[in-house]
Amino acid sequence: MPDSKKQVTVSEKPLSKIFKAYDVRGIYPSDIDEKTCENIGGAFATFLGCKEVIVGTDMRVSSPALSRAFMKGCNEAGADVIDIGQVSTDGTYFASGFLGKPAVMFTASHNPRDYNGMKFSREKAVPINGDTGLQEIKAIIEKNQYKKSQKKGKTIKKDILPDYVKHVHSFIDLKSLKKLKIAVDAGNGMAGKVVPLVYEKLAPKILPLYFELDGNFPNHPADPSKFENLKDLQAKVRKEKADFGMAFDGDADRIFFADEKGEVVNSSLISALICKNMLGKNAGAKIIHNAVTSRIVPDTIKKFGGKVVIERVGHSFIKDTMRKTGAVFACEHSAHYYFRDNFNADSGIIASVIVSEIVSKEGKKLSGLLDEFRVYATMEETNFEVKDKKKKMDEIEKHYKKMGAQISKLDGVSVAFDDYWFNVRPSNTEPLLRLNMEALESNILDKKMKEITKIIKK
Repeated sequence: MPDSKKQVTVSEKPLSKIFKAYDVRGIYPSDIDEKTCENIGGAFATFLGCKEVIVGTDMRVSSPALSRAFMKGCNEAGADVIDIGQVSTDGTYFASGFLGKPAVMFTASHNPRDYNGMKFSREKAVPINGDTGLQEIKAIIEKNQYKKSQKKGKTIKKDILPDYVKHVHSFIDLKSLKKLKIAVDAGNGMAGKVVPLVYEKLAPKILPLYFELDGNFPNHPADPSKFENLKDLQAKVRKEKADFGMAFDGDADRIFFADEKGEVVNSSLISALICKNMLGKNAGAKIIHNAVTSRIVPDTIKKFGGKVVIERVGHSFIKDTMRKTGAVFACEHSAHYYFRDNFNADSGIIASVIVSEIVSKEGKKLSGLLDEFRVYATMEETNFEVKDKKKKMDEIEKHYKKMGAQISKLDGVSVAFDDYWFNVRPSNTEPLLRLNMEALESNILDKKMKEITKIIKK
């Protein structure tokens, strides 16, 4: 029999509040609830016209209820659901690529405990964002244009993790790993489940911190980009005399490092280290970096014979350019590391085993391996609240163009002189400008930071 339109009550939640540039995200249950997720499930299956959908979840308290509702919506639209249970976000990307099916991951990553959300992919882990499907999914809900099949879909459970672990291991020479001591802060997030599975049969010894899955985040927020959340890891490295430390965000797609001294490592230095490693294995390959990474990243790519590709900040832009260029690796200063052989998706776990391999093979401390990349004076990203983001960026562009700067508008406004350079770009969701700046020397950085701050605040 032909399919008919599904008649449902549109959720009273304002969808515009939760449909973001790259995903769906909001506070449970005030912004996003079970009915909302059921509707999104039906709309997702309708939009793709797919027969099967993969669903993975993180450890957030609301994830089981919201994912069940989403699966119900998919089933109502005639799609079967492959429920892979609690996994890291990169585990869901892997499942999408490995099984060749569209996928949804329930997570709010590093956001506070009351948040939840969804990251969407087509088959082969191709992201769906605001420009490539999210708005169409939203419109299906608002217009009640769901498909309802006469034959409802079913839900089956599948353990993807054994295949995922083999996949992660394929990126390195397992026999090269030495008996390193690695402190790991999982932040009560999904790394607490995945890291033991990946490392249990490998030579390194994992020194665990907060591996218990707990969506209440009782120890600290699962946001390692804020250095106050890394203090326990730093202390663990120093106390246990670990070779280095690793900290993951809630869904384990990002990873931050501390060296053997317990000092937090700038993510661009890790990017440069992995670039060198990837080019050693893939001579002459293309590597992508975003507009706010340190200049040491493109310097390193060129030095070791690679081809530099620059792209806007954001995983959907990076992944799209990886597919188009065949780039072997991509990196963002926010500690996202993407791999061609991981279906062009980012993975903190894969980055972790690659760094473990590098430290093992080189026989040096992590701080020593990074010394060759400590060339520039760099500041952490700084946010400025402004009333009119576009107007302020236009002012900055005009001011520095008069001074003879090289200007790029690939992502916000990038300004470059011989001895310093910076990027100012707008936040997608807040009245903020984000500033990243770097210079040849720290005194130049301090001076120019004061100069640009004055311009932004005036």
